[in-house]
Amino acid sequence: MTAGTAPPVTQTQEPPLAPPFAAPFPVRGIDDVRRLAARPLAETLTVQSTYEIFRNSAAAFGDRTALTFLKTADPDGDTVSWSYRELLAGIHQTANLLHSLGLGPRDAVGILLPGCLEYHLALWGGEAACAVQPLNPLLSEDKLAALLNATGARALIAYGAEADCESWTKALRLRERVPSLRSLLRVAPMDEPASARPALPEGALDFNAARAAMPADRLASGRRIQGSDVAAYFHTGGTTGAPKLAIHTHANQVFTAWAAVQLQNAGPGDVVINGYPLFHVAGALPASLAALSAGVATIIPTTQLLRNREVLRNYWRLVERHRATSLQGVPTILAALAEVPLDGADISSLRYCRTGAAPLPAELAARFERQFGLHVNESLGMTEMAGISSISPPGSAFPVNCVGFPLPYVQVRIATLDAAPGRPARDLPPGEAGMVLFKAPNVIPGFVDPADTAQAFTEDGWLISGDIGRLDEQGRLHLQGRAKDLIIRGGHNIDPKTIEDALASHPAVRLCAAVGAPDAYAGELPVAFVTLAEEARITEAELLAHAAATVDEGPARPRRVIVLEQMPMTNVGKIYKPDLRRLAVAVSVQALVAQSLRESGLPEDSPCLRVLTDAQPQVAVQALPDAPAALRARLRETLARLPVSVPLLE
Repeated sequence: MTAGTAPPVTQTQEPPLAPPFAAPFPVRGIDDVRRLAARPLAETLTVQSTYEIFRNSAAAFGDRTALTFLKTADPDGDTVSWSYRELLAGIHQTANLLHSLGLGPRDAVGILLPGCLEYHLALWGGEAACAVQPLNPLLSEDKLAALLNATGARALIAYGAEADCESWTKALRLRERVPSLRSLLRVAPMDEPASARPALPEGALDFNAARAAMPADRLASGRRIQGSDVAAYFHTGGTTGAPKLAIHTHANQVFTAWAAVQLQNAGPGDVVINGYPLFHVAGALPASLAALSAGVATIIPTTQLLRNREVLRNYWRLVERHRATSLQGVPTILAALAEVPLDGADISSLRYCRTGAAPLPAELAARFERQFGLHVNESLGMTEMAGISSISPPGSAFPVNCVGFPLPYVQVRIATLDAAPGRPARDLPPGEAGMVLFKAPNVIPGFVDPADTAQAFTEDGWLISGDIGRLDEQGRLHLQGRAKDLIIRGGHNIDPKTIEDALASHPAVRLCAAVGAPDAYAGELPVAFVTLAEEARITEAELLAHAAATVDEGPARPRRVIVLEQMPMTNVGKIYKPDLRRLAVAVSVQALVAQSLRESGLPEDSPCLRVLTDAQPQVAVQALPDAPAALRARLRETLARLPVSVPLLE
């Protein structure tokens, strides 16, 4: 069976089916959310597994389109579509293939794929046979090996093309580094001719050819999946450091799909262009699984998804061509789309625009409303809650930083910021901001590493979100940033978003982020990094003056505004603040080096001292042999006063 060819379909013999997920009424306020949760969850939600979701959808929607893959970014280009019935058949084949390779419910299969139809077979067929481990193909080989070894993955489904991230070469090398890995399954690029396919080593199979030989009408294993069974191991996004492996149960993922459908009122007739990568929970669960549980048609915009610049340039024409009803993307994607003119494209089909994963700049929200007539609705999601925690429903016009209503059956507490992992949290009065804590049906049971689990929960079992927020009198959750992102200047807590919103209001600024730079006296001082809009010309001094004029709070006014050619990003479009913090350390250290040189009577650009920004594990200073001993001693003493470690290498 070649990629893009619909798998054969036969009648299934399975237990009784349930209706697909559907919203009984639009959610307008917190009372509607409470109505949804009026009955016990076990009565409201009887589906046990993601596999059941696809059986129910295939029965309800049959030949309706489930997935459409765009071969190119051309709105009139070739596409390949699968119906709900065909998708279920492919899921059966994939699960049966993995079962034939000896994988069972306690085993894991890694997935190293770009955007493609087969990703959905790997995900949902994998969950029907065992547990899946979606992997970011752009991670280093060392990190990929560590993640696969952590789960003891027994098989790996990998893309056969080398373009962009060398997935197949990585897969072959990973087999040598992951002792448990016994089987490789190669997904051939859609238009790759059979004659061009490489000879496969022992233990490797052509994914589509191998699944074509499997039954398409049932699970050959006869497995009956329970809600408590492990469905997946998702690594965290890594915006604050090394990724952790979260354990998702089928019940976690099923609840996310159901709840997302309720608050978004999604159903047949809706069309979504899903540009999120599926190794990220946002793309796999509240976007894909929710859509496929309710009869929504999902568009996959090329293998590169929204990393494809041509997709972004043609986005509004793609909306017009496919009559998309929902626009979903992280704020950096919205910022890129704000630069793309409509040029007459008819986007009147769009009824809902939702963002999440990172703070939404107020100016960007206002710009979207002005240019496109679209109100940007915010949501909160995290890997530890199977992708979604709160949603602003269609038709709402909530203020920026309001992430909507917590999902039905979700409990929220606002606690003191000093609620340490493993300790009870102290509640704050209504309206007061603090750490957001959750208990919910989609809160994960823990991480693969027990130490990560201990850090994620309070002593009394509440998930520590890491977000600072408050609940208002309407039951809506408002966020004020990440606790780890707070800039603490002399004991004064500064929300970096205050600075970011101020700088984002300047027309020359495309993206911006503020972090704390280490300071010997204040602990941290705010600095900001920006990238500029196309053809914008502005100096750092002018941006600093703009920030000084627009940031009301004196201590929050940044000491530096630094223009970057490119903002460091994760592969799901979030600004990667650890890299910016490292740059901020380097900025502080460079200033101290210049000061020490001046005090020693040497020019500030003297080559005898060099700041090593790429030194590991932290920024360092290299003293060359001609650096005077007195200068070294003075600098060593100065660096020791910083709240971070900066070694002097001699």
